[in-house]
Amino acid sequence: MKITYLGHSSLSIETKDKTLLIDPFISGNELAKEIDINTLQADYILITHAHQDHILDVEAIAKRTGAKIISNYEIVTHFGEKGIEGHPMNHGGKWTFDFGTVHYTNAIHSSSFPDGTYGGQPGGFVIETSHHRLYIAGDTALTLDMKLIPDVVGELDLAVLPVGDNFTMGIKEAIKASTFLNCNKVLGYHFDTFGYIKIDKIAAMNKFTKAKKELILLPIGGNIKI
Repeated sequence: MKITYLGHSSLSIETKDKTLLIDPFISGNELAKEIDINTLQADYILITHAHQDHILDVEAIAKRTGAKIISNYEIVTHFGEKGIEGHPMNHGGKWTFDFGTVHYTNAIHSSSFPDGTYGGQPGGFVIETSHHRLYIAGDTALTLDMKLIPDVVGELDLAVLPVGDNFTMGIKEAIKASTFLNCNKVLGYHFDTFGYIKIDKIAAMNKFTKAKKELILLPIGGNIKI
């Protein structure tokens, strides 16, 4: 499984046979100006919630690639009205797709479309393939519900957690979240895009190291394999 960081909370995940995009907000992110959305491939687009900084490029990419959306009922309905196919989910549910099983998890945040209309409840995902389990938290506060994920789903290979603070967890809370998740390898996202969420990356990684954990902060366009 190859995971490429596309800036903010946007990821491209390449499984054995399929490519998944997570929360594509690229064309509106000055830091990601080297990423051309017209070159991105996608079989599925997973959306954690309806805020503009998570859905901005969904329509353009989905219509070009034919990607299917996976999200909550309200978001899938919203894009369905634009002619984009989707699979609706809700908290606690799971569904097996041709790339693996997706578990829809709780997140503590807000969710509305750019025009202010209701975007359903925010969530996160565990993506489970035949070889890997990857948790993508979405925008969320620290929550005790995270303790249930390894108990119910199994051991995680990687947790993707927001670390920018202010709108989501910060570094201290992300360290605690990794303990709840029983996963010491964390890929950080939702940081540096704008003033409220700028972080000291060296200090953040040092805090994880002191806690005997690993924080990975990729440059935009950088990738890791698990």
